This record gives sequence, structure tokens and C-alpha cells, in this order.
Amino acid sequence: MTVQREWIDKDYYQVLGVPSTASDKDLTRAYRKLAKQYHPDANPGAEDRFKEITAAYDVLGDPAKRKEYDEVRRLGTRGIGGFGGAGGTTFRVEDMSNLGDLLGGIGTVFGRNRASRNAGPRRGTDLEAVLHLSFQDAVRGVTTGVNVSGEATCARCNGTGAAPGSMPVTCRRCAGRGVLDDNQGLFSLSRVCPDCGGRGTTIDKPCSECRGTGVTRRTREVKVRIPPGVEDGQRIKVKGRGTPGRNNGPAGDLYVTVHADRHPLFGRKGRNLTIEVPLTFAEAALGATITVPTLDQPVTLKIPPGTPSGRTFRVRGRGVSAGAGRGAGDLLVTVQVAVPKELTPEQKSLLEELAKVSDDKPRAFLEVD
Repeated sequence: MTVQREWIDKDYYQVLGVPSTASDKDLTRAYRKLAKQYHPDANPGAEDRFKEITAAYDVLGDPAKRKEYDEVRRLGTRGIGGFGGAGGTTFRVEDMSNLGDLLGGIGTVFGRNRASRNAGPRRGTDLEAVLHLSFQDAVRGVTTGVNVSGEATCARCNGTGAAPGSMPVTCRRCAGRGVLDDNQGLFSLSRVCPDCGGRGTTIDKPCSECRGTGVTRRTREVKVRIPPGVEDGQRIKVKGRGTPGRNNGPAGDLYVTVHADRHPLFGRKGRNLTIEVPLTFAEAALGATITVPTLDQPVTLKIPPGTPSGRTFRVRGRGVSAGAGRGAGDLLVTVQVAVPKELTPEQKSLLEELAKVSDDKPRAFLEVD
């Protein structure tokens, strides 16, 4: 078991604001929310808080590390037994704060210590971006670019850290492992190689742009393919376009939140489009065939006689497409009977005659015996 002092001193669940029973998805969701809130680019001065959040997720986001961390925290109130030596000797430590001093400086019992972990590949952090689209682009899909600020692979050396024309070489002191070991029987002591800093390689001629780190801070444009039918507020994942990884680790991902503009005519309910169309009293009473706009060519819609205001008709397949092979939603047409504000003398006379001969009782339910 790898015992680290900060694991005993810090409650990483509290740092991320989740219970110890949180699922992997809940942990990731909490981390992304806090990382976005406290990222130094968006919140200058929050660098320490950002580092604390990242350190907590680095442990809890790894199932193996999380299990080890939970075990250390559990034993913190009960003591640790079972570090057996020759002849059945057992080390037992009731004060866990002393255990960090006992083992933190000499390595790991029966395993690798923190140095080897720090020397290994490290995944880059995820980034967030916001993209505003027109209604049409959100419905039909589009490939566009978003500007992302932060660490990026150095364009001059392509991330190698070495000046153009040269390459990093395997560290001669650690033979590319990044750590130096000193085996002493029961204990395996490890430390980060001081020559390569745990990278496993050294650079004789550092790149003048990134000074050997392989990354620079800049604003870059990332191409994003937005699928047809994306909804307002939906997040699109662009794999590998976050910050570069360290020590040959994978890059983080980019998450793009899409916001779509409103359309002057159409509304939207998932894959269905909605529209309100006015009818005259005569069209609603007598029936009519009307022309209704769509995102493509207009369609004709037959209105049956006696159609009430507020009735909705469905035009199949004229909604939002979700991509090839998945079909499209429908167009929902709601008719509203328009009442004229002014009438000509002839119109008024005709309506008065209609009222005299009509036997309709729309408010019969209000009559009291």
C-alpha cells in the first residue's frame, strides 16, 4: 500500500463537494464544474484552489488510487497492522500523522512509491468552450472553429521540447525509467531521477519557444463538428483537444457547450418544430387549404370545417433531422383564429345576420337551472 501524508491530512471528497459514496460519473461531473469555476484563465488568483481540486480528482478519478485512498482513510482511525517483517514482526501505528513521516520519506512497503507515479505519463486537463450557433446551423449541423486559451503543444518543436533539428535522448542515469531504485530487502526505495526530472529523457538543446517543456500558452482554434439536431445547452466532446499530457501521457478533452439562436417563425421541442399559423373566421368555420412554411419547401395543409382556435396539426418528417439513417421529427402547426379589430359595414351586417340564424350555444355550461 502506498501511504502519502496528504491522503491522511486531506478529505478529497470534501474538496470536490461529494459524498464518499459518489459514483465515478458524479466525481467527474463535480470535478469539471469546479475546474471550470476555478481555472486560472477564468478566475485569476485561484491557482491554489485549482491545484487542490486537480490533486483530489487525480486520486479519486483513478479507481485503483481511490480504493487505496479509502483504505488509508479507513485505517486512519483504527491504526495499521500487517506490515510484517522477518520472524512475524508487525509494525503497528496508532497515530496516522506519524505514519506519514515514517513511510513518506523512505518509499513504499512492497511496492512503488509516489516518485514512480509522478514520473509516469500524466493525462492533460480537460477544457471548456462555448459556441453560439444560428438556428439553422444547429438544426442542420456544421463544422466550425472555437478559440481555446491555455496550454498547447509547442508549434516550433511539435511538443518534443528539443530545438528543431534535434531530439530528446534517453536519460543515461535512469535508462529512461524516470526513477532511481534502491532495493534494501523488505523496503523498495524510489526517487525521481534528478537528471531528467522523471521524464526518462534529457534535452541537450532546448527549444527556444517553450524552453524544453514542449508546451506553450496561447490561443488556438479547434475545429468542431456539430452534428445535425444539436439542442441548446448540449455539450459536445472533442477528444484529445484539451491540454497536452505530460511524460507521454494522453491529452485532455475539449467540451463545447452549444447555444442556439431563436428562429423568427419556428420553435423547437426536441426533434419537432413548432409554428403558429393564423386563420380567418371563415377559414376556420368553412375549412380551407393553406400554405405553411417549413425549413425547406412550403407544404399545403388542409383545414377541416369547424376547426377550433388552438388546434394542432402534425406534418410528418418536416422537423429536425438527427443525421443519416435516423429520420426527422415532425412539424407541429397550431392554428389561431384571428378576430378582426375593425369591420366594414357589409361585414358587420353579414355577421349580424349569421348571429340571428345561429343556434350555437358555446356557453351553455354557464347556464344555471
